[in-house]
Amino acid sequence: MTACIVGWAHTPFGKHDGEDVESLIGKVAAAAIADAGLHPQDIDEVLLGHFNAGFSRQDFTSSLVLQHLPELRFKRATRVENACATGSAAIHAGLRAIAARQARLVLVVGVEKMTDATADDVGRNLLRASYVREEAEVEGGFAGIFARIAQRYFQLHGDQSDALARIAAKNHANGAANPLAQIRKDLGYEFCRQPSEKNPIVAPPLRRTDCSPVSDGAAAVVLADMDVALAQDKAIVFRAAEQANDFLPMSRRDPTKFEGASVAWKRALDAARIGLDDLSLVETHDCFTIAELIEYEAMGLTAPGQGARAIAEGWTEKSGRLPVNPSGGLKAKGHPIGATGVSMHVMASMQLMQDAGGMQIPGAKLAGIFNMGGAAVANYVSVLERLR
Repeated sequence: MTACIVGWAHTPFGKHDGEDVESLIGKVAAAAIADAGLHPQDIDEVLLGHFNAGFSRQDFTSSLVLQHLPELRFKRATRVENACATGSAAIHAGLRAIAARQARLVLVVGVEKMTDATADDVGRNLLRASYVREEAEVEGGFAGIFARIAQRYFQLHGDQSDALARIAAKNHANGAANPLAQIRKDLGYEFCRQPSEKNPIVAPPLRRTDCSPVSDGAAAVVLADMDVALAQDKAIVFRAAEQANDFLPMSRRDPTKFEGASVAWKRALDAARIGLDDLSLVETHDCFTIAELIEYEAMGLTAPGQGARAIAEGWTEKSGRLPVNPSGGLKAKGHPIGATGVSMHVMASMQLMQDAGGMQIPGAKLAGIFNMGGAAVANYVSVLERLR
């Protein structure tokens, strides 16, 4: 690839009372540019990842970055949206602008303000990332979509409630070490495994601990071409950045296989000229624990139907053969839709700079990122490496 991440910023994820989309953008836009040692006037283009779908009254948001950085007035600014993969979609668009030599420096911001919505509105808004003609009336909202996937997976491969609880417990334990995470509490396997008043069934068989929380937050990165990156104090290079979209209706595909994710992973690993075992860590899209389980299979860590083996044998723990979601993932870190993909790239970059604190995977050299929109519909994989 021809571009690097040279600076970043990240708010804590969670409930931000008194904030709106505009103020959250303001917290990260200037900070990311300053982190890169640059000035706002150096930026050629702005890309804003913002899903919205009814969460915010302000739906036209591309120029909100300019409110905080007037030096960007009259620069190109575009909102990018691709459901829960919105943040990665914005980053990949920035990479293409640099590859096409239409820009040398691109500011990418991802943002979402979700907690002002009622629970019913959250469910309706998220279901807009499904095929509404067939799936809009699924009971349980978007959790219901993934509950259907889990039910079908259990029918094919047996009850995997233990595996889902182990994934939740792993990610909560990891999130406890992430100062930016929404839930910084090690809940333990037993709590995650047993339905209770504090951990109710949301959509059978998924418990609350199987579902990522409703979140507010923002993250930003500065992308630079190679000439600029070589002069920077820190630079994280894209070894690969691949996208593969699948059919939107679940009726057109096997939703337990995440075939689009498999294609994106294969393309990315081939482009990077590495194997999965070469990766030091993966940040993957655990919007629901069943998603992370199937993603083990989609990335090639296990054979189809055997994802439970990866978590049962500790492969994906921080000390395992391929640590998955050392940040806590969406499950513990939070999932403000438009910010998620950008956040994943920030978390991976921190690891590669050996600057991840209690989350750090010792000696991390290569990081994989998988961010998806919908139920494995828009699939993005990045492979990152420290430039020097």
